[in-house]
Amino acid sequence: MIITVTPNPALDVSYRVEHVHPGESHRVRSVHERAGGKGLNVSRVLHGQGVPTLVAAPVGGVLGDVIRDDLTAAGIEHALLPVSAPTRKTIAVIAEADADEATLFNEPGSKLGGEDWQRLRGLVADRLTAASVLVCSGSLPPGCAANSYAELVRDAHARSVPAVVDATGPALLAAAEAGADLVKPNAAELRETTGHDDPLSGAQQLRDRGAAAVIVSLGPDGLLAATDEGLWRAAPPFAVSGNPTGAGDAAVAAFAAGIMRRETWPERLRNAVAWSAAAAAAPVAGTLDHRVLRDIADNITIEPLAADGRAGE
Repeated sequence: MIITVTPNPALDVSYRVEHVHPGESHRVRSVHERAGGKGLNVSRVLHGQGVPTLVAAPVGGVLGDVIRDDLTAAGIEHALLPVSAPTRKTIAVIAEADADEATLFNEPGSKLGGEDWQRLRGLVADRLTAASVLVCSGSLPPGCAANSYAELVRDAHARSVPAVVDATGPALLAAAEAGADLVKPNAAELRETTGHDDPLSGAQQLRDRGAAAVIVSLGPDGLLAATDEGLWRAAPPFAVSGNPTGAGDAAVAAFAAGIMRRETWPERLRNAVAWSAAAAAAPVAGTLDHRVLRDIADNITIEPLAADGRAGE
């Protein structure tokens, strides 16, 4: 199975309103709640595609119980670590007049102390013997060291399990230096982490630091891949409107599944672009719009790039 680790999970709450105007009162037309956090979204996509997965995360307080109940109701296998700190909330406010955009309010999360981190690390290590891929996704909560994901990468490699990391900043750099098999920043995160405006230069820097493969999300323009087998650009045939919040998580799910299935890089890229677009078209993160998935999957452009980033072999 594919294990996903989410050190900073949340209860995701979505409000739909007629419009959003700062300083005014708003009548909420509908409320949707579900267990969230980037790794949980990855597992939800995998589960929906019939790929065995296990969620590992620390949870606490009343919202921690809500997350546990939600995952159980969805039939998603989980190993949740009880902690004293309460689980956070994230709130997305979506205006019906402009449903393609959401106003987000992300709580930072409670501190996860060193002892709790080591307990979570041990919980994951105990399950790695049954894993085919480890995925580490999302922000690290206060109290976690920047090398926390790097520790999990090393734990996975000690058991011959490939590791995928979706992070930013020092945590991303440390994971690359630990030899993560794949890291997946978006263009803004890559720029923040490496200081490079050019995605290819930033990706090459992470490869130079030790990452085996770097995938850069380019939003509606698709993906850039820098791997030991070459460089590629992958792009959808048309733009997809909707909520892009979980699109990157769907791409991570596709890459993890591709590693598990030993797919070629073009196959992984094709599925990642398709799953990502289908996630953007879906109403909530962690789900895919199967109509979009069907329409887009066979029409994705996979283009090999030369070392300077130009099209070519």
